[in-house]
Amino acid sequence: MTTTKTNKVIYWVATAWLSLGMLSTGIVQIFQMEKEVASMEKLGYPIYLLSILGIWKLLGVIAVLIPKNAVLKEWAYAGFFFAMTGAIISHLAIGDDPITLFGPTLLLLLIIVSWYFRPISRTLKKQQA
Repeated sequence: MTTTKTNKVIYWVATAWLSLGMLSTGIVQIFQMEKEVASMEKLGYPIYLLSILGIWKLLGVIAVLIPKNAVLKEWAYAGFFFAMTGAIISHLAIGDDPITLFGPTLLLLLIIVSWYFRPISRTLKKQQA
């Protein structure tokens, strides 16, 4: 397999898993499932933040998956990055169980891999050319 093909496969696998993870956690947050509410309370955040995060995640998934509009994609990746690093830091700050770091850390890795391997047609470089 050529490097370009390999990069494309890596991008789409990472992006598919990232999208699935953000979609599923976004839906859980929008519907304010009991476990999510308990987690937010434990972290000390207001419950209404779940709805905001959930909607942003769904919109971010759409932005990452649709063709074109590289600026919107950059904002979506940045938002995902800030949300996951914020989650990791929040769990660390309260001394939460290490297992709570698994989900946001996995999603953070998928964000980085998806962003790094995205095709040139999905970057700001293409728009500047």
